[in-house]
Amino acid sequence: MRGLFLPSQSISIGGNKDAYNHGREDRKWRIWKEAEEKLLRECGVDEATTPQIRTDDGADFNSNRRFYRWASDFGEHLEEMAGREKQAEIRTVMDLLDEIESETLYLALVKVDRRTLQIVLLKMQGYSTK
Repeated sequence: MRGLFLPSQSISIGGNKDAYNHGREDRKWRIWKEAEEKLLRECGVDEATTPQIRTDDGADFNSNRRFYRWASDFGEHLEEMAGREKQAEIRTVMDLLDEIESETLYLALVKVDRRTLQIVLLKMQGYSTK
């Protein structure tokens, strides 16, 4: 008779407004458990069974809590990476050459004419080859 209803757990990848909040989710879980236990008593479930259900559901909740915490932390990490990526926006041919980490690619590109480099840059910025 476990799992009649699971409280919602919201996370957001990015933006702390809807980020996982341990205290809020714990309160929601406790309210849900109290309502469930009341319903179990009304349905005639043995009082010895209720604590075992609470223990099992608590273990599930804690497992989910670890995942949601990890997902929230990972989402914040992705947002930080996206912010750094925006800062390193490539606008000029010199920016393009400065950002290349592969020595082989760098040596190949410095040998081509400036017009080809400008075409590569425009292609990277989303323009078509036309």
